Amino acid sequence: MGILDGLLNQLGGDNADLANLAAKVGLSPEHVQTAIGALAKFHPMDVDTAEGAAAETGLPVDKLQEIIGHIGGEGALGRYASMLTEGGGLGSIASNFLGKE
Repeated sequence: MGILDGLLNQLGGDNADLANLAAKVGLSPEHVQTAIGALAKFHPMDVDTAEGAAAETGLPVDKLQEIIGHIGGEGALGRYASMLTEGGGLGSIASNFLGKE
């Protein structure tokens, strides 16, 4: 989860690492990782970000809204989505996360 933690740290805030964020919202780090990826995916789309991510992940909308709040709101989510795009997208981050190049 190092790459995702690094991106979260770049966004700043008291809840910058994945495990801490997961504890704050009452989800597993894996669920939070999935949630953040889905939130980043739906952020630039013409749909409600949290509702789109909820439909994709099966996580409750209120938990996704909590995550958005903890990472710094919609603005921070937009920066995260931009970092994903510049860094090769979710597939690249997942490959790095799993130790595959």
